[in-house]
Amino acid sequence: MRAEAQAHVDQINDALALLRRFLDWDRAVRRLDELNNRVEDPKLWDDPKAAQEVMRERRRLDEAITATRAIETELSDTVELMEMAEAEGDDAMVDEGVATLATLAERAEQDKVKALLAGEADANNAYIEVNAGAGGTESQDWAGMLQRMYSRWAERHGMKVELVDYHAGEQAGIKSATLLVRGENAYGQAKTESGVHRLVRISPYDSAARRHTSFASVWVYPEVDDDIDIEVLDKDLKIDTYRSSGAGGQHVNTTDSAVRITHLPTGIIVACQNQRSQHKNRAEAMKQLKARLYEQELQKREAEATAGYEAKTDIGWGHQIRSYVLQPYQLVKDLRTGVTSTSPSDVLDGDLDPFMAAALSQRVTGEKVEVEDVE
Repeated sequence: MRAEAQAHVDQINDALALLRRFLDWDRAVRRLDELNNRVEDPKLWDDPKAAQEVMRERRRLDEAITATRAIETELSDTVELMEMAEAEGDDAMVDEGVATLATLAERAEQDKVKALLAGEADANNAYIEVNAGAGGTESQDWAGMLQRMYSRWAERHGMKVELVDYHAGEQAGIKSATLLVRGENAYGQAKTESGVHRLVRISPYDSAARRHTSFASVWVYPEVDDDIDIEVLDKDLKIDTYRSSGAGGQHVNTTDSAVRITHLPTGIIVACQNQRSQHKNRAEAMKQLKARLYEQELQKREAEATAGYEAKTDIGWGHQIRSYVLQPYQLVKDLRTGVTSTSPSDVLDGDLDPFMAAALSQRVTGEKVEVEDVE
């Protein structure tokens, strides 16, 4: 078999192996049979909420199992046809087989990512919080670039983006900003972006045109559904009000309507200034706080929670999850998975799917990759 075809086959088999491992295949098949039997029970709908949970789990398992079996069948049939074509010297049929395998590999990757988005809050909307590191204008400009990157990523996926909180930089960029991304599996897709991001470039703010390194942190957490009850005590809160700031025009308020809430036991700080009234900003900030507390609980249930929190301990060298080099060469490199891109402009324009998919897969396999950072 041609090397190109074999590479596609290996990629498909790797995706299928990960899917089977993630689903715990034998258990998943048994569970689907159980759910199919429950759906046929007329008493199921005596409890509508429980019935919806059953239907949701059944649909997820059915889609994942059906997709996996379909790809396995198509892979086997295509490989068999290609072997026959090679034996008969039919190059045209072999070329067609290679093209089919390429399409199948792409589909397997998409189905893999879809199946991996099965966490408790993966289907929720997501808050994406960006904070500039030390370094003044350089880091603030970098944080502004990251804010745009995630906005463009969301727009590419047909999601809606709302600017919840915004603090402009002193000369350029932002000190911090919080986006609310609304769309299917927004949190599940973006959750692996939490951590420190490093930029290397020749600074446009340095008259000597020297190369600068800047850092900014990203934190992603799910919007909390109304069904999730999270208790927050008034005595645990410190609430401050201040005047809204922004890029100008409608973003600027002339009253102290912006609200910042500090959760004293955890040190979590959230803020909102995009609503017109202090009351609405406070309500939105409380939603953010509950979302952060919920995300914290989710992280505690995951084996990689420690690594996630360590990534946010310090916005500086040695803690970055990804490096973006613009000069003297161009490269984006994920330091957890080893995934790279030689087109930083595309990545900064929202082309993040390969990085997100690899990080999601790593969460399932638990495999650590030895990756050297770029200079």
